Amino acid sequence: MPPGENSPDGTGLRQRKQQETRARLTRAAMTLFLERGFEATTIDDIAAAADVSRRSFFHYFASKEDVVAAWQEGAASALVAEIVARPADEPMLTAAENVIAAAVKRIDPAEAAAMSRLKRDNPALRARDQLKYEKLELALADGLARRARTKSDQLKARLVAMIATGAMRVGGDSWIGEGAREKPEIFVKRTFDAIRAILK
Repeated sequence: MPPGENSPDGTGLRQRKQQETRARLTRAAMTLFLERGFEATTIDDIAAAADVSRRSFFHYFASKEDVVAAWQEGAASALVAEIVARPADEPMLTAAENVIAAAVKRIDPAEAAAMSRLKRDNPALRARDQLKYEKLELALADGLARRARTKSDQLKARLVAMIATGAMRVGGDSWIGEGAREKPEIFVKRTFDAIRAILK
């Protein structure tokens, strides 16, 4: 394929290379953060591990915190796509529970626990984490709203998104607080069962 020509899926070679480099930087950074800790990992370390220059790092990210945010945003986008793909007759709260449970099944519990501790122990990452939940709530509300048939369903979509996002936040904190011993998907079910008990 000639340089710059689009591939069959419409993605240009340069764009695909940029996406690959960004993904490589993200993977290298997350690996180093979990191995060494956030503060102990430098931008030079990340660039070296990803086999790019320090200058190249700044083409993709303004800071180390931005790498963590990018990693989280990718997970949120996948979650919303799955919400939209759920059966149309599935209740919104059940759809939210099912996609969250499916998402946590795909993660390494030890890695998730380590990442949670990393964010908990770093003020800058904690602040970014709060922003992540705000964005996730808006994205989930949008995904659920696409399933809505009436105006009242639109309101329900926003409320379910708020509840589901809160469940992820509170459930995640509780899971870590209890030593991350239980499988995450089981903890998700327990959290949503508690929500349904409250709503009865």
